Amino acid sequence: MPGSVHLPTAIFVAGGMLLLYALSRLVSHGRAASRGFVSEVDQATHATLHTASLAARHLQDGLTPEGSARAAKHLRGLLGCPVVALTDAAGILAWDGPAEHHRNRAHGHAAEVMRTGRTIVLGAAEVACSDPDCPVRSAVIAPVVAEDRVMAAVAAYGPHTSAGLARATEEVARWVATQVELADLGHQRSRAMEAELRALRAQISPHFIYNSLAAIASFVRTDPDRARELLLEFADFTRYALRRGGAFTTLAEELRNVERYLVLEQARFGDRLRVSLMVAPEVLPVTLPYLSVQPLVENAVRHGLAGKPGGGRIRIVATDEGSAAEITVEDDGVGSDPEAIREVLDQRTDGDSIGLGNVDARLRQVYGDDYGLVVETAPGAGTKVTFRVPKYAPGVHATP
Repeated sequence: MPGSVHLPTAIFVAGGMLLLYALSRLVSHGRAASRGFVSEVDQATHATLHTASLAARHLQDGLTPEGSARAAKHLRGLLGCPVVALTDAAGILAWDGPAEHHRNRAHGHAAEVMRTGRTIVLGAAEVACSDPDCPVRSAVIAPVVAEDRVMAAVAAYGPHTSAGLARATEEVARWVATQVELADLGHQRSRAMEAELRALRAQISPHFIYNSLAAIASFVRTDPDRARELLLEFADFTRYALRRGGAFTTLAEELRNVERYLVLEQARFGDRLRVSLMVAPEVLPVTLPYLSVQPLVENAVRHGLAGKPGGGRIRIVATDEGSAAEITVEDDGVGSDPEAIREVLDQRTDGDSIGLGNVDARLRQVYGDDYGLVVETAPGAGTKVTFRVPKYAPGVHATP
């Protein structure tokens, strides 16, 4: 299954690299830091990491012109130079700082770096300027190498160069490369989730749709008001299940759709289907992947209770676990072979368990392998499916 992608990785990568850089920038202070609660070294390090985190926000979609322009000012703060430019093979992505008359030459300055993948230092001969007050007299240009390919270049322009500035520019370029790779992983995750959702929508049981419409039709003459209510529930259910919105929703919305589904199933099963719901109000606003609870409930109805004489009970529980919400769907139906469920979760077979592998894969894609489904089952012993979602996770936002 696809591994997890956590955007905070970007900040930790930045921390590992920029911490050393921040300390090297402070070598002139030596270890003569103040004896206060927070030393000058700590303050400078915190400021550097904070600036890096600000730049990272604008690079979450990769090196887009808009994101690059916003990130460039923070990169300039990291390097402490008058001007920072970002270029790629197509042209100039961003120029931050004065001396705009040099801007159009930045792409040409970076051509060798883009071609060779090596850092270069340009002096006054290459960065010529007739303006005596211009702060740009030299440049250090370093490659942004991601996936073994030169994606862009970072150029630090100033009145003079130094070995320290050259090393710092290379480190910042490597950090930008990390952001580019993380952005690409994020895009891959989004594409994978969209494919999983399309597969899940296609898997919505034709039997459920047919049986729901048949149940509605059975009430048309005997109870027209009930038929109308069920038809509205069916319309709302299909609208939610087939929506083309974002990949996330709130637990409250997901449970509302579960309620629609169960109203339709109870119209068919009657007293054979009994449902209990226990939800902590604190977890209702929690964001989670769209269509992550309803498929589990449908699986419980179709494979747990439909084949059990006399029907049975489904229990849905959502509890507050501090930093996470825990959701459980349990039935007292016929149960399953644990090995068969394991094959479904390992994606070794499609099996006949609606959505289990799909939901498990999407949870792991978003939150990591510690957040997949936990299934407890045995023939004749019912089935209990549990999963947890963090209350707060970077990049996880419900779409209205």
